[in-house]
Amino acid sequence: MTPDKMQSSRFELKYVIDEATALRMRDFVRCYLDPDEYARKRPDFSYPVHSIYLDSDELYTYWTTKNGDRNRFKLRVRFYDDDPRSPVFFEIKRRSNNCILKQRCAVRRAAAARILVGQLPLAEDLVTPSPKHFLTIHNFIRLMELIHAKPKAHVAYLREAYVPRDSNAARLTFDRNVRSEAVSTLHLSTAMRHPVTLWGKAVVLELKFTDRFPNWFGELVRIFGVFQRGAAKYADGITLLGERRPRTTLAPVSLRPWSESHTISCRPKRLPIRWGDTSWPARPTWARWWPGRSAVPGDRANHSRRLTRSKQAVPGT
Repeated sequence: MTPDKMQSSRFELKYVIDEATALRMRDFVRCYLDPDEYARKRPDFSYPVHSIYLDSDELYTYWTTKNGDRNRFKLRVRFYDDDPRSPVFFEIKRRSNNCILKQRCAVRRAAAARILVGQLPLAEDLVTPSPKHFLTIHNFIRLMELIHAKPKAHVAYLREAYVPRDSNAARLTFDRNVRSEAVSTLHLSTAMRHPVTLWGKAVVLELKFTDRFPNWFGELVRIFGVFQRGAAKYADGITLLGERRPRTTLAPVSLRPWSESHTISCRPKRLPIRWGDTSWPARPTWARWWPGRSAVPGDRANHSRRLTRSKQAVPGT
C-alpha cells in the first residue's frame, strides 16, 4: 500500500506568478524535489483536481476568509476523475493562526450523498475503515450541521506537485487554469457548465512545509523575485461569481428562537434571517419593537400630526 504522505499539520505560503516564471522555477525545484506519484504519470506533469465546497446559506466560511479570521475552517469533497470506482475524499481544512490542519477520509463514491444528509457511513463505505477516518467523517458531519452547510461551489484546476523522496516535510505545487462555478447539489462530475476563471493565465505557487522553513524555499523566492499574497480559490471564486449567486435555498423556512449562544455570527450584528425566508414580517423590525411608531424612520412629526387629527375626528376625545 502506498504510504500516506498528506501533511496533516503544515505551514503554507502562496504566490501568484506568470507561466514563464513557473517554467523556470520547475528546473530549480527539481534539484530538491521529485514529481509526486500522480504527476509523474502525466506528460505535462499535471493532473486535474476537483472540489465541491460546502458553506452555509449566509456563506459563513467565505466571510471568515474575507474577514481574515485567524481560526477558521473549510469543508470540501474532493475527487479527481469521473470513474465511479474511484473514491471521493471528505476534507476538513482548518487554520489555527498560521498553521494549517487537515483531516481527510477516502469514501466510496456511492456513499457520498448519504454522508451529506448527515448519515454516518458503514465500515464498507470507507476505503480504509480505521478509527482515524471514522473520526474525520464524524467531525465533517458535525461541522456541516453546525453551520447548515450545503454544496455552494465547484472549484477545479490542474496541479503540478513536487515532494521529497523519503518524507513529507515539504511540498511545492503549481496550480493552473483555476476555475469556479456555483452549484447547489453534490454532482461528482468533472464537467463544468459556466465556470469563471480566477487569475487568468497566472499560476498559483504554494510552498508547504511541516516544521522548519527550508533554506532553498527562501532562495527560490529571492532568485525569482516573487511576493507572497493571498490566493483563496473558494473565496475568490465566490467573489467573482457574486456573493448572492451561490445562495440557492429559496424555500420558506420558519424562524426559530434566536440565541447568541446557539449561533455562529458571519457578520457583526447581522439579523438572524436566512436567505429566502418569506415568513419574515413585512414591517420593519424596529416598528415591531416600538408599536405605534411610524413605518417610515424619522417620520415622528408626521405621525404626531396624523394621531392628533384622528383624535379630533372622534367625538368625546
